[in-house]
Amino acid sequence: MDDNVFQVACPCCGAKLEIDAERRVLLSHAAPEPEHIPVDLREAVMDLKSRENTRDQRFRERFEAERKHGEDLQKRFDGLLQKTRAEGPPKRPLRDIDLD
Repeated sequence: MDDNVFQVACPCCGAKLEIDAERRVLLSHAAPEPEHIPVDLREAVMDLKSRENTRDQRFRERFEAERKHGEDLQKRFDGLLQKTRAEGPPKRPLRDIDLD
């Protein structure tokens, strides 16, 4: 294979593309393998139900993670607020102009 020719995968469909960088042309295109298409209707329904369960489980996990993230941020904020209140107001550094 020439140095100017390289292969990439299409981010959209997964097709394999062979591109010549010097001439800026597409040399070849290989379509991706089609997904398994169920022939039996029962198999298709079972596949859809399993995907639905997977989606629901992922949604629950993300929802719980977001809820915990909010609680964690609130705890951090409360801790920093208490620390700031305990330290009092910040002291301003002495500047040269203040000495005049």
